Amino acid sequence: MSVEDLNADAWTVYGQRQLNRAFMPPVPQQLNWTPWDGVGPGAEILGDITGQRVLDIGSGAGHHAVHLAQAHGAHMTAIELSPTQHQRALGTHAGVPGVQFVLGDVVDYLRTAEPFDAAYAIGTMAFADPHRALPALRDGLRPGALLVLSLLHTDLHDRGPSTTVAPREQLILLRDDPPLPTQMWVLAPQLWEDLLTEHGFRVESIDLLRHPEENVPVVQQLIRARRLPGRPARISSRPRTTQPPAPHAAIGVGAIVLSDQGVLLGRHRRATLELPGGSVEAGESLEETVIRELAEETGLIARTDDVTLLGTLVDHVEGVVRVTVGAIVSAWQGRPATQPDESVGDWAWCPLDRLPDGLFVCSAQILTAWRPDLPIDHTPAHFTPYAHRTPPSADEKQWAVAGSGRNELRWTLRDERPVKGDPR
Repeated sequence: MSVEDLNADAWTVYGQRQLNRAFMPPVPQQLNWTPWDGVGPGAEILGDITGQRVLDIGSGAGHHAVHLAQAHGAHMTAIELSPTQHQRALGTHAGVPGVQFVLGDVVDYLRTAEPFDAAYAIGTMAFADPHRALPALRDGLRPGALLVLSLLHTDLHDRGPSTTVAPREQLILLRDDPPLPTQMWVLAPQLWEDLLTEHGFRVESIDLLRHPEENVPVVQQLIRARRLPGRPARISSRPRTTQPPAPHAAIGVGAIVLSDQGVLLGRHRRATLELPGGSVEAGESLEETVIRELAEETGLIARTDDVTLLGTLVDHVEGVVRVTVGAIVSAWQGRPATQPDESVGDWAWCPLDRLPDGLFVCSAQILTAWRPDLPIDHTPAHFTPYAHRTPPSADEKQWAVAGSGRNELRWTLRDERPVKGDPR
């Protein structure tokens, strides 16, 4: 079960417990960004939202959205992933003018929704992978729109935020019921600012809001960001870990699998986007490693004859030499799918002219070694192409995709000289 699925199940249980208690929070007189009344600003942080389309992300019982519609004249869309939380909202607030209640995943919803004038999340964004949610919010907000996030900074155990983009266990505490375990992205303010900046936002303010009682360690952070106009001309890659590899795993492969829909990328549990691939095992040829990793990670079946090795990429991290061999898989059988117990899943075809942010640096290096014109930033690596059976002529230095029953990629090398990964 994924982290986000675990969190969705927890909030479904929470909503059912509240339904069983017949508890509904009242519509507030002022928007509260923390669990404590009177701490921090109210709705004014959203600016003038009269007549504006505003998205409430993880709207829960719906009381915040109702307040903004009734007191501030906003046209509210309250989206909630938990069916029991959605049921609570509809049971009390169905038919309130100016409020639309939506059951579903915000990332999926924003793919087809008209862009919003503003969006906010009170405590809920910490339960979603920021590398998945923030690109969707960037695309789902009009240029110049505000995004306001209330997020946990320090918990009841005086545990401060993380400096790495990874979830950790946090409990939802209930007065009369057992606590519910969840996984939350409790991140340092600077890390949230870096993530928002990376995904097309400008952070205007970050405020730390403290519990009104001095002896309570809980701290909330309130972030106000604005969606920048346009999409960045270039996308960024995310760095690999600085930990040294296991001694037998100093060399790995990465496979470019290309269809008419784009290149195949999967999401690692660390949130980077990656080509299929992995470490070479003892006794394997490089082609055999590509075939094994492709089957293990995606379920696609290929033969060694379907694999063409592009060349080696050599770089280093913290003094450890890393060797990665890029490859192209020209034919395969099956459809890519998430495989049990694999660290990479959610496979999808990504068009080359719309590659997503957050590529793993090794995958970024392989892609630019193959196609130097791709606008991907990454650390440089020395690329040495392999010789192939038919040296390309000047007129043959091009790439083309052809299909005949099975997906097939026909290609020739762009350049026979050693090159370095694009360091721009």
